[in-house]
Amino acid sequence: MSTDRQIHILIVDDSAPMRHLVRQSLEELYFQNFHEAGDGEEALKILHSEPVDLVLLDWQMPKMTGITLLREIRGDAKLRQIPVVMITSEAQKHNILEAAKEGVTGFVVKPFDSYVLGEKIEKILSQPPRLAPKPN
Repeated sequence: MSTDRQIHILIVDDSAPMRHLVRQSLEELYFQNFHEAGDGEEALKILHSEPVDLVLLDWQMPKMTGITLLREIRGDAKLRQIPVVMITSEAQKHNILEAAKEGVTGFVVKPFDSYVLGEKIEKILSQPPRLAPKPN
């Protein structure tokens, strides 16, 4: 992989063990800079105060679901260019279509391994940035 391993990655999941698993997978891929949030509200605070180059986001969370957080990110001019990958067990077609409509950059379906996550990140970050849809 040729992706910059110094990028800042925000892991958003209400499950601490899942955040740990994602972080462990990223560390196996030699990524080093992480932020973690247990819900969408906490994630927004981090997004507005810390450098973030990639968001790895769970769908089902309390306070603010992943799709709601995705809408918030895409609706904010300062955040909308950040790639967002949904890491979720919500792989039904209607969920994928809804997330695509809202500007998700990619999906990783649980369960996953480090290789699958690494391939997805490499693919996303090696492409030129695409503009997220503007809010209605």
